[in-house]
Amino acid sequence: MSPDAPSPVPRLLPRTLGARVLLILAAGLLLAHGLSFALLFYERAVATRSMMLTNLEQDIPLSVALLERLRPEERMQWLSQLERRTYRYLLRPARPGTLLPSDRSRQVTALIDDSLRHRYALRPRAVSTSPERYEVELTLADGQPVTIEVTPSLLPIARWLPWVLTAQIALLLACAWLAVRLATRPLVRLAEAAERLDPAQAGEPLPQDGPVEVAKAARALNALQQRVSAHVAERMQILAAISHDLQTPITRMRLRLEAMDESPAQARLLDDVGHISQLVREGVNYARSANVAMGPSARLDLRAFLDSVVGDYQDMGKSVQRVEGDIASLLTHPQVLRRVVQNLIDNALAYAGSAETMVRVDAEGRACIDVLDRGPGIPEDQLEAVLQPFRRLESSRSRSSGGTGLGLAIAQQLTQALDGRLRLSNREGGGLRATVVLGARA
Repeated sequence: MSPDAPSPVPRLLPRTLGARVLLILAAGLLLAHGLSFALLFYERAVATRSMMLTNLEQDIPLSVALLERLRPEERMQWLSQLERRTYRYLLRPARPGTLLPSDRSRQVTALIDDSLRHRYALRPRAVSTSPERYEVELTLADGQPVTIEVTPSLLPIARWLPWVLTAQIALLLACAWLAVRLATRPLVRLAEAAERLDPAQAGEPLPQDGPVEVAKAARALNALQQRVSAHVAERMQILAAISHDLQTPITRMRLRLEAMDESPAQARLLDDVGHISQLVREGVNYARSANVAMGPSARLDLRAFLDSVVGDYQDMGKSVQRVEGDIASLLTHPQVLRRVVQNLIDNALAYAGSAETMVRVDAEGRACIDVLDRGPGIPEDQLEAVLQPFRRLESSRSRSSGGTGLGLAIAQQLTQALDGRLRLSNREGGGLRATVVLGARA
């Protein structure tokens, strides 16, 4: 596995830290909330059952005694007065049914029998299972059958209670989201700042505020950025100094070789000195590009800008053309952008003998400058590697064709100074496309 590849993540877990923490908090809060209400409803069921048994024990002896003393024609008028939420009295025999299936129904029947002091022969029957309903029949002293119909049920829930529960859950989730956002926002800013870190340039330091841990990480990242910038600047200064100091002895060597008699050995030595001189010049250019003077920014019509660059090459007899493309303008630094485009055109001329340029706007609305050639191209697995300093491809872009391995690295570094990106891709039919992605179109 590549060191840059993300570690395996369970498919059920989201990818972001904030989403994971929110999921854990929300699941825990909802589980605790659910358990609390489950216990509440369990206690409610136990209390309802206890209340029903207590009411039965106290109410049934009085109700049956009242029905015994009322005249038969008066009993019907009193039934509605004696009715309760979970049981009622009917002046008829019990309906056909089965034996009592549950312990609760048998417990209720035994309680009724005990409360009536076993004076009546009870005939219990289960007449319904959903909802649970059973009838207990007894016969009064005058032969009138009386049926006690029992329908156990919980106390009805108030209509506003589900809305309150929903509001509580929404409040819990909102609080969890706010807590996660407050905790992860500094981390997001820290990650964004780390992505913007440029070793070649001293960027703006991170704000060292927020939680103690985040502030400590920001201080460490600021110190790291300063050390890396100082280290890179020191190395670039050494490279520039060495390259500059080499120019004088190289010039003396060239003068002495030119003073020698012409011979094949002299020609080969002059050619080697020329390669060394070119490498030194590009080394100086690369060192300077790390701390390039940006100059004032200006709004450019990119098509007119390319016409100017292409015209300079055409005046020198170079085969460079501008292809019709999109219309785009951009606020940028003209001198730095000119150096980028010139490096890419020089690269195309060195390996293909001709170059084409064009302006286009990509799908995301960013202005792009393409430099195209019909040279040998670059293997797909080397497209990123050739942007590194002193990286050459021996088979197609070797030193014999004039390359030192710094042209694309300089273009890459200057493009990053413009807050852009340099991309390389092979063209259909052969050749290379170098794309400078700059920014949003005006």
